[in-house]
Amino acid sequence: MPPAIRERIEENERQTLSPFAAFAAASRGREHPEEPCPVRTAFQRDRDRIIHCKAFRRLKHKTQVFLDPEGDHYRTRLTHTLEVAQIGRTIARALRLNEDLTEALALAHDLGHPPFGHAGEEVLDALLPGGFRHEEQSLRVVRVLEREGKGLNLTLEVHDGIARHSKGRGGPGVAAEGEEAPFTLEAQVLRIADLIAYVNHDIDDAIRAGLLTAAQLPAEEVRVAGETHSARIGRMVQDVVAHSWEQPRIRMGEPMHRALLGLRAFLFERVYDNPRSRREFVKATKVIRELFAFFREHPGDIPSEIRRVSGEDGDRAACDFIAGMTDRYALTCYERLFLPRTWTVL
Repeated sequence: MPPAIRERIEENERQTLSPFAAFAAASRGREHPEEPCPVRTAFQRDRDRIIHCKAFRRLKHKTQVFLDPEGDHYRTRLTHTLEVAQIGRTIARALRLNEDLTEALALAHDLGHPPFGHAGEEVLDALLPGGFRHEEQSLRVVRVLEREGKGLNLTLEVHDGIARHSKGRGGPGVAAEGEEAPFTLEAQVLRIADLIAYVNHDIDDAIRAGLLTAAQLPAEEVRVAGETHSARIGRMVQDVVAHSWEQPRIRMGEPMHRALLGLRAFLFERVYDNPRSRREFVKATKVIRELFAFFREHPGDIPSEIRRVSGEDGDRAACDFIAGMTDRYALTCYERLFLPRTWTVL
């Protein structure tokens, strides 16, 4: 093997990346020190560990917005993650930031999202003492739950970006003035890439589902952001690049930022809180609530590796188990536990 491959990659980062980028050789390290890989940087190694973990594979059967859609072209939590990674890498490349770190953050940011999209998050937040936030659960997945309690031992830069990526229902897409921002620009890129991705693909899916038409989108936001899915993503990415160029903070121009937040508000009103969507969310809430109560009372039915990590905290163990479920596994589990089966005499 040629010598010093990783060191050459790290030197190339020093020569080509922006002075505001996160350099793999200068990483703050891992919770548990380990020997570096001879051919991959620390952030490349993080990315690979995330892709190969069990929680990442489960994203393909977790809801983004539409529960168990009949069509093949609706987004899932996995395709959302991949779209965030694509948008994030485009921004990072244009700004000469660290693409490997940006990709690792994008691939890991929703690993802790429960089944049934935001319906699952809402009900677990109400049930778990102290509340539930998917970004905190994602961090718990990579730090504690994966590899039967050993975690993935990712870099602290990835931990920080996961923990701070969520904006909440009304939060700004970019870190507001005075707000404590993540300590890498790559994590700030994740925050805005996540919002750009889900606002635009949720519009696309809502139109496909017949919940709205392109003509019903708010006119001023469309004028600023663009009339088509690809045009809006392109303009938003270019706006971020233009306003963040050679700056120590990721920004968006105020007109585009208002348009992006306006489209998000429109989605909450017309899609996320739409009566058709809410009817299914109510059903999903019932499933999660009853599963939580059952596993809280029957901890022996929770897999042993989760019980070992969660200790004596029955609420925490039930939450960890349910949050890791895919939509279909949760429904199968609910059917097995609560619905009668046909009984026959042979």
